[in-house]
Amino acid sequence: MFGYFIIIGIGSLVGMAISGRLKSKFTQYSRVPIQSGLTGAQIAKRMMDDYGIYDVNIVQGKGFLTDHYNPKTKTVSLSPAVYSGRSIASAAVAAHECGHVVQHAEAYSMLTMRSNLVPLVQMSSKLQQFLFFAMMAGIATGAFGNILLMVLVATFGVTALFSLVTLPVEFDASNRALAWIEDAGIAHGAELDGAKDSLWWAAMTYVAKAMTSLVIFLFILLQMMGGRD
Repeated sequence: MFGYFIIIGIGSLVGMAISGRLKSKFTQYSRVPIQSGLTGAQIAKRMMDDYGIYDVNIVQGKGFLTDHYNPKTKTVSLSPAVYSGRSIASAAVAAHECGHVVQHAEAYSMLTMRSNLVPLVQMSSKLQQFLFFAMMAGIATGAFGNILLMVLVATFGVTALFSLVTLPVEFDASNRALAWIEDAGIAHGAELDGAKDSLWWAAMTYVAKAMTSLVIFLFILLQMMGGRD
């Protein structure tokens, strides 16, 4: 399983590099004031009003770039810098999260699939820890070991599928956000380019996670197939 840890290490390094770039871009565009002077919270409210969505709460969360939409509670949580910010960065992130709200309201198929996969992903994560412990402890041997390896492959398949399904969800939310920002007259020209740039780097974090998950799944699958030869 040494190869597994190498993949994890490389994936972590790539993820850290992209995450660092995203933070740098957010900081850069946080210094660019938006001409409308609206805060991220006001941007979110206006976008949802334009789509006729009035049953979603907008709250201020904690941390940095922790922005997310919870479809179960119908809550958009914006980090302090986005919630109160009056910049291109805050507008882009707030509109992106509202893109998820619109997806939910319109029953966007990929978002529905992603939500349905959440319980399976949670269960898979717990099983992976147990299975890795069993293999490293030498418990998983013989026919029993083969069964555990097949289960391990299945759990990583679920994780990879979840990561891949997340990609169209995130890209679609960004596309909806940018289209609305332009149509609503929130940003044009260089401001709009800045919003596109910041959301592109945000999307790359999900691309890195998806590629790492896919490579791990293929690696574990090949390990299982090799063990059968």
